Amino acid sequence: MASMANPSRDDFAAMLEETLPADQGFEGRVVKGTVTGIENDLAVIDVGLKSEGRVPLREFASPGQKADISVGDEVEVYVDRVENANGEAMLSRDRARREAAWDKLEAEYDQSARVEGTIFGRVKGGFTVDLGGAVAFLPGSQVDVRPVRDVTPLMDIPQPFQILKMDRRRGNIVVSRRAILEETRAEQRSGLIQSLVEGQVIEGVVKNITDYGAFVDLGGIDGLLHVTDMSYKRVNHPTEILNIGDTVKVQVIRINRETQRISLGMKQLEADPWDGAMAKYPEGIKLNGTVTNITEYGAFVELEPGIEGLVHVSEMSWTKKNVHPGKIVSTSQEVEVVVLEVDSEKRRISLGLKQAQGNPWDDFAEKYPVGATVEGEVKNATEFGLFVGLDGDVDGMVHMSDIAWGISGEDALHLHRKGEMVQAVVLDVDPEKERISLGIKQLERGAPQAGAGDDLRRGATTTVTVLEVRDGGLEVQAGEDGATGFIKRSDLGRDRDEQRPDRFQVGQKFDAMVTGFDRSKKPNFSIKALQLSEEKQAVEQYGSTDSGASLGDILGEALKKKED
Repeated sequence: MASMANPSRDDFAAMLEETLPADQGFEGRVVKGTVTGIENDLAVIDVGLKSEGRVPLREFASPGQKADISVGDEVEVYVDRVENANGEAMLSRDRARREAAWDKLEAEYDQSARVEGTIFGRVKGGFTVDLGGAVAFLPGSQVDVRPVRDVTPLMDIPQPFQILKMDRRRGNIVVSRRAILEETRAEQRSGLIQSLVEGQVIEGVVKNITDYGAFVDLGGIDGLLHVTDMSYKRVNHPTEILNIGDTVKVQVIRINRETQRISLGMKQLEADPWDGAMAKYPEGIKLNGTVTNITEYGAFVELEPGIEGLVHVSEMSWTKKNVHPGKIVSTSQEVEVVVLEVDSEKRRISLGLKQAQGNPWDDFAEKYPVGATVEGEVKNATEFGLFVGLDGDVDGMVHMSDIAWGISGEDALHLHRKGEMVQAVVLDVDPEKERISLGIKQLERGAPQAGAGDDLRRGATTTVTVLEVRDGGLEVQAGEDGATGFIKRSDLGRDRDEQRPDRFQVGQKFDAMVTGFDRSKKPNFSIKALQLSEEKQAVEQYGSTDSGASLGDILGEALKKKED
């Protein structure tokens, strides 16, 4: 009894072995078992325990496939529990595959080896991949070298992957399909680029199009077909002549084996239109072309596909200076041009637009010879004259000395306003310098002949002849055949008795002073101003009121002196 009251350590061990079944050590292990039956969707498996276990058939099938299992097959399963509430063994084929897969994947990850897997589901940010029992995450960015819109064709198909990282404790695995494709592509590129030579003609497929060109797949390696090498004619955008998916024949222009970049060309397979351009487009020939592009410095005109010339802004118009070319021509407009210069080496042709339209300065000179009368609008006034708009959209200039007789400078310029219509005489035309000289004063009635107008200046004294007597004054003419002018009633004398126009007769001659010019550039004369001027001179010469002499004495002495 004593021994039973105080059992030894060995007794406890014996009692424990009797209480716990011998198969308790199976739990948490992967063991082999035999399929003893198939019941509905379950496989009955005997692993040598007191009771058999049941495993769903789907755990024996790969994603998207049916289970390939029969009675008598030997399989590996994971023992979760030796006996559940129903007295059955709790077995798992998935867990067994997962444990075996992790062992295998860890070894392959350490060697950076490729692993085979199957994409079978979608999750946020990517997809799930079955790696022979272990589930991995495939980020959306790691599916392909380029974004893939539809992954359906890639699902449920065994294919290689690269493990990027894995953590068994957390059960995380991240894989990449893109890394495999890039590695394979790099191998293909290396092999293909070694087989290519510059000048070789090869076919390819357009894979992508940008603003500056198109990328062409040459069978594993892409080459750039720049927009300037697509055609000799102007190509504004590659989509004008290419579409994605087109099969094109190209020539290898340059190969950089270090960067593995290939430059391609299409126009190199065509005849160069610049061959023989000198003979085809001699200087001076007039041609028709189409405006293809407009810049600040001119417009490009296509003479034929692949041949363009530049009309510089200075050669666009005879009359429109400092105007943007877009104000003169528009894109796609048909224009007539003249070839000015050809440089085949630099592949440049200089064209003239205005030369095809005729020089308006020559046309004006032919239509309006020197001495002809023209009419136009005052366009602008400068410090040296007026610019007048004339026929043919040309301007003529009236120098300030040719605006009015006896008046110049700002006084002459102020006689006319911008927008006013004036008549003038053509004095000179120089088509080479694009200059037209005009004169307005030459059209005045009674305009003096050469040298006759020198005395007609403000303050000058001249002899005039009465042409007409009016109530308001006298119409007079300077000299024998000089300019006509007017003397107002108040300027006929100092005294009121002298200011009567009827005391004068047509043809009568007398001296008068030029006091100014009216808006029609005719001189204004005054007898009164002359009298006052003579009195002032007499006082200065013969005395003053301070000397005691009277004004009558002074004038009498002056008149006597004048008579003598």
